[in-house]
Formats: sequence, structure tokens, C-alpha cells
Amino acid sequence: MKHAHVVSPLTLLLVTVLFPAALLYTMPAAHAVVMVNDPKGFNGIQWGTTLNDRPELALVNTARRIKEYDLKNGPIPLGEATVETMRLSTVDDKFARVTIRYRGKDVHARILAHLQAKYGPLDRTPGQTMRSFNQQYNWRGTDTEVNMTYEGQGERGFLFIESTVLAPRFNDSLPESAY
Repeated sequence: MKHAHVVSPLTLLLVTVLFPAALLYTMPAAHAVVMVNDPKGFNGIQWGTTLNDRPELALVNTARRIKEYDLKNGPIPLGEATVETMRLSTVDDKFARVTIRYRGKDVHARILAHLQAKYGPLDRTPGQTMRSFNQQYNWRGTDTEVNMTYEGQGERGFLFIESTVLAPRFNDSLPESAY
């Protein structure tokens, strides 16, 4: 049985707030697509739900306001794609974000196809999609935002699926000097 690691608030802050923010800051701007079929959560778990007592999850990191969970049976596939990691995060005990990491150009293409089928097609107007080494795609719904980034040079991908209301609370933990 895995036990939760108690990590310093600074470490958890770096992993859950600063890393995603830095990754998104370094990517070229892309326009968000209006999401169709907003799931209002992830994998049947609604945003704002407490994750403490969910039997399929294992607490892996905890700090003052943030807790992170992994699926006990490993990450679920996204469409036909297998991903490396899938971590669910809460802020103030409310489910707010899923962070997914994956590798490979083929996996990226399968995940992108899955997201377009689920949330709506991308705007294929020239200049709206990225075909360079770094790519960024966004879908925005009323309750959910999906942000996909892909670094072609290292063939690494990151997918953030988060509550539009709760995810900004991760930033509340940042000291003013962190910017």
C-alpha cells in the first residue's frame, strides 16, 4: 500500500502552480476553442467534490491547501492513447485539476484526436494552430478548461483539465514575491 508523502508547501507549490504556469507562459499564444459538451469534471468526478474517501484514489502528496491523488490502478487511457501519469489535485479539499503527462508524437496525435472528438474541433484557420516544435491547444467551457501543450523536440506532452472556478485558487498560495 502506498502512503502519502508529506512534501513541503514550497515543493507542492512549485509542482502544482509554478510549473504549469511557467510551461504555459513559455508556449506561443493560441486561441481557445469554445468547448462543446463541458464535462463539469473529469471521469465522472464533478469539480468541487472531495476526493478523500474515493476508494479508487491514493493520496500521494499533501501540503497546507493542496492535495494530490493518483489512480490506484494507474492512469486511464484517453481515447486510444496511453499516458504516463495522471494526477488529480484538490485545493481546499475541492477537486480542481487533473494533470496528465505523456510522451511521443503518435500518443500526442491520438490524444489530440480524442480531445477534438470530445470537446470540439480546433480552429484550423491559418495562424490559429501551432505546427512548430511547441504546440498549445485550448478548449474552454463554462465550468471546464482544457489546456494541451506539446514540446516537439523532446516529444513531451502536458494536459491540464481544470475547473474554471477552482483552479485559480492554486495561485492564492503564491507569495507576492513569486512573480
